Amino acid sequence: MTNPIRVLIIDDHPLFRQGIRWSLEGADDIEVIGEAENGQEALKLTERLNPDVVLVDINLPGLNGLEVARVIKRRDPRMGIIVLSVYEDDDQLFQAIKVGAAAYSSKDVNPDDLLYFIREVARGRYLINEAVLAKPSVATRVLHQFRELAATDDEQTSALFAPLTSREIEILDCIARGLSNKEIANELSISGQTVKNHITSILSKLQVNDRTMAVIYAIKKGWIKMGYNPGGDTASPE
Repeated sequence: MTNPIRVLIIDDHPLFRQGIRWSLEGADDIEVIGEAENGQEALKLTERLNPDVVLVDINLPGLNGLEVARVIKRRDPRMGIIVLSVYEDDDQLFQAIKVGAAAYSSKDVNPDDLLYFIREVARGRYLINEAVLAKPSVATRVLHQFRELAATDDEQTSALFAPLTSREIEILDCIARGLSNKEIANELSISGQTVKNHITSILSKLQVNDRTMAVIYAIKKGWIKMGYNPGGDTASPE
């Protein structure tokens, strides 16, 4: 029997924490190993308990959930972070991507969906990619920041971006705008097979598997500068 997925719940509302615990207790492959009601307590518990997946409310008092997630991912990139919010918001989604969260969801999530999120995140999947795909404006914002950073003289980003051709940059731009392979081919006046070849090349150069979220991978790895300003199976090339 494999070890259960160790989950830590971080939320300042006791009733919500208890509801999450009840939702997870029936799953044989998941174990709730602790609860925290604020960010500072959460950081101490993650170090002491070493969870596999952390469920964190975005609106914690004091040190907010995004800051908690950022610190956790810097300490241990292996830990999977699921950010929960009272309501889904594009800016919150963007910030969750930047701190390396693996999933982002409203707090009224169905218990079965939450179980799915936890299992997939524990496997190393980044379900937040799918949320971004549904919001082209967020994907475009992500790519814009990534390209701005790549335009600097920073050695780390230069080494990352140097292998990509100008055409591959165009392909990434189209992907971020939510275009399908066929739409990309039409916009760039190239064949569908050429689009597939470019995407395969991008995946190879950036060493990622998810063709649509090569950019998100770069952010997850820390190539995007952090900042908090107010206000299934892995996909294959198609």
